[in-house]
Amino acid sequence: MNPEKDFAPLTPNIVRALNDKLYEKRKVAALEIEKLVRDFVAQNNTMQIKHVIQTLSQEFALSQHPHSRKGGLIGLAACSIALGKDSGLYLKELIEPVLTCFNDADSRLRYYACEALYNIVKVARGAVLPHFNVLFDGLSKLAADPDPNVKSGSELLDRLLKDIVTESSKFDLVSFIPLLRERIYSNNQYARQFIISWILVLVSVPDINLLDYLPEILDGLFQILGDNGKEIRKMCEVVLGEFLKEIKKNPSSVKFAEMANILVIHCQTTDDLIQLTAMCWMREFIQLAGRVMLPYSSGILTAVLPCLAYDDRKKSIKEVANVCNQSLMKLVTPEDDEPDEPKSVAQKQTEPNPEDSLPKQEGTASGGPGSCDSSFGSGINVFTSANTDRAPVTLHLDGIVQVLNCHLSDTTIGMMTRIAVLKWLYHLYIKTPRKMFRHTDSLFPILLQTLSDESDEVVLKDLEVLAEIASSPAGQTDDPGAPDGPDLRVNHSELQVPTSGRANLLNPPSTKGLEGSPSTPTMNSYFYKFMINLLQTFSSERKLLEARGPFIISSASC
Repeated sequence: MNPEKDFAPLTPNIVRALNDKLYEKRKVAALEIEKLVRDFVAQNNTMQIKHVIQTLSQEFALSQHPHSRKGGLIGLAACSIALGKDSGLYLKELIEPVLTCFNDADSRLRYYACEALYNIVKVARGAVLPHFNVLFDGLSKLAADPDPNVKSGSELLDRLLKDIVTESSKFDLVSFIPLLRERIYSNNQYARQFIISWILVLVSVPDINLLDYLPEILDGLFQILGDNGKEIRKMCEVVLGEFLKEIKKNPSSVKFAEMANILVIHCQTTDDLIQLTAMCWMREFIQLAGRVMLPYSSGILTAVLPCLAYDDRKKSIKEVANVCNQSLMKLVTPEDDEPDEPKSVAQKQTEPNPEDSLPKQEGTASGGPGSCDSSFGSGINVFTSANTDRAPVTLHLDGIVQVLNCHLSDTTIGMMTRIAVLKWLYHLYIKTPRKMFRHTDSLFPILLQTLSDESDEVVLKDLEVLAEIASSPAGQTDDPGAPDGPDLRVNHSELQVPTSGRANLLNPPSTKGLEGSPSTPTMNSYFYKFMINLLQTFSSERKLLEARGPFIISSASC
């Protein structure tokens, strides 16, 4: 620093003391600056006040010399103390140079910066709220500072800022959310702890409605829930618990649709705590939101079905998953079988896309063992701009059948999952037979193949589905051609089986017996498909006939 330079209105003694390496000398200079600024305040001399702050900032706090920077920091704090309630008029000029020093390589200087900002904020109180984002940004960095003294100083400042936010009604949540959304994905445990502590404070303030912005931070919260630190995980559990309480209190204002696929993703993680928590949220969403969740059924089933095969080590997850599955199934009603009405362009734009709210952050879970590889969640932005809860509720049957088909085809999945899939198919054929018969050609071979399953319970449930397909009026055909070609016409006429209703697979679903052909309008072509395929399977697979034939035939004829 040039000793010949004029720093008026700062006196040479003040300038010399501000540059001293001893803290006590710099403190004396700060007291002199405080008196000087008080005089300017009394004189209403704003020009000189601005000049003092600018000099302390540019010539000292942002100096290349470390002792000068320390002098500048204590000088700016002294200005704030002298200004008192008027400090709000100069906060930008006071705060910015101090925040710059938060990045200083010298830990002592970072500590002094923290101390200076504490004094500035303490004087200004609520006036600092318009500058909250820059303060929060600076504090979030200091929260992960390696120096314990700096961390300790930042914690004092953090508590002060939380007190100010809690007692004020002028906190700008809207402008804060983008910053929170960005910082919530930090992998640093101290930064995560800092973020969670702030969310917990904001949730506790009655005048702040953070629930409206939950879709923007929910994915990040679930990622923090997987932190290695027990304390952070516990804090995150508390935060998520508070949000869930609010959701139960105010379900009408909750953006369920915008968070549905975030839960789908985290229900598939390998972390037990995350999976159980996400599954509990999913259970509440299905029960509280009802049919709003229907468009997301395929994703929910992708997450839930594998969990039904868990053993006692994951009993809690299995139990909650079972409730999710049963609750979702109850949402499907006969009205979902109504023909799709042509939609206007406006309707198509507002209808919820089940993939619109999927997280794209790296590290989020994909399907676990036994899950089907589907396209749920690949490259979709987690943040949606519209409230899709108000969109028309649609059952995306194609996606659901794809998931069920996939799981039933997977021989590695557990028995309970296979049974659940078959129960779903049966339920859909009962509730939405017309739409389901569009998928029967793709499902039928897999259902026939499932007859060779090792589990009697799976085979019985499979036969129940086949019986419903074979007897459903939705499967009647006016097609003059036999479904399986000429061989089917010849073979079905040779079958001499009495007729008595649809609960019996070996009885054809026709009041006319077998004199008619599959072209008879009252006939269900899948009855004949089943009989011929079963006979052909037994003929080609003698082991299956010997091992399972009697059981299949006796069960089918019950």
